[in-house]
Amino acid sequence: MSETIYTVTGMTCEHCVRSVTEEITEIDGVTAVSVDLPTGAVTVTSAGPLDEAQVRAAVEEAGYDLAAR
Repeated sequence: MSETIYTVTGMTCEHCVRSVTEEITEIDGVTAVSVDLPTGAVTVTSAGPLDEAQVRAAVEEAGYDLAAR
């Protein structure tokens, strides 16, 4: 199991949270996604390490931006 915390910018409501969660959940190996709306922190639990490019693409597909780490 791997857990990584990303920061997503541009989210303002629960609809934003659902959109980001749905897109990230579609990445192979992702087992859980938890979003803290006030801080933009997105905790992703997966079977193994994820390619950050895949996470970035999923977040952008939802209409938001992944902050540089």
